[in-house]
Amino acid sequence: MDAKANWDDLRVFLAVARAGSLSGAARTLGVNHSTVFRRIGAFEEVLTVRLFERQPGGYLLTPAGEELRDGALRVEEEIASLSRKVSGQDLRLSGSVRVTTIDMLAFGLLPRHLAGFRDAYPDIEVELIVGNATLNLSRREADIALRVGNAPAETLVGRRVGRLAFAVYGSASYRARRPEADLAQHDWIGYDSEHEALVRRITRFLPEAKPTLRTNSVASALFAAKAGLGLAPLPCGLADLEPDLTRIAPLPDEFTLDLWLLTHEDLRQTGRIRAFLDFLAEELAKEAPLLEGRGHDEIVSIRGTTQ
Repeated sequence: MDAKANWDDLRVFLAVARAGSLSGAARTLGVNHSTVFRRIGAFEEVLTVRLFERQPGGYLLTPAGEELRDGALRVEEEIASLSRKVSGQDLRLSGSVRVTTIDMLAFGLLPRHLAGFRDAYPDIEVELIVGNATLNLSRREADIALRVGNAPAETLVGRRVGRLAFAVYGSASYRARRPEADLAQHDWIGYDSEHEALVRRITRFLPEAKPTLRTNSVASALFAAKAGLGLAPLPCGLADLEPDLTRIAPLPDEFTLDLWLLTHEDLRQTGRIRAFLDFLAEELAKEAPLLEGRGHDEIVSIRGTTQ
């Protein structure tokens, strides 16, 4: 490789290879489409080889591109490993912590604890990255992940910090219009393929239900339910705090999701990361009744509240 081809060139190249498109790579890199286009063109000129075939469906790697990708991935892992190990020696309670989580946790759960963390550690800056895509902690796309689901990968360390129960919720205005007791007869707010596991559970629980609205955002589903668009399966730890929503019916235990607080094993002794992990784990433990749906004493049925 020409000496002029540096790691930044490889980083742009890998972003396009992973996304399969310039627009996807641009979103990942935080730059515009034309910048990625120019960088890839210049990189191919430096190497004097075509790395991608431009197809209507996206950018496909050429054989030379595939070979470069394999080598670039090794370089990326070496750089990430070195970065993690150096960061892991930092015991200072200052600096930046990048935290990634999904919208339903970023919307109502995490922010209410950040003020307390700020008071306890005023020199630590928290950068919150919200999205349903799973960021790679090994590549330092984030330092800490608050996730729901199955046990984490072996390269990650952390703890299960709670269980997130779900129930069916609706607004008073919706229940006044639609007093039917049969849940299958109601308008439903559902989720798209980004919440595939939740969609499967809902289908098994209520196969006759037909969503009138689908969304990739639990926060959007919550606001839609508040607006009276229909019933929605929502996390108890969020919906029980909303005065405009009433819990209509419980959902089976299979809907309950494990809540994990994770980091990479090389970073677990970094001072600022250790401080955030310990602080948030302690705060979430206090919220166990709310998160598990045990903070709600009474389930209100549709029929019982409208007669």
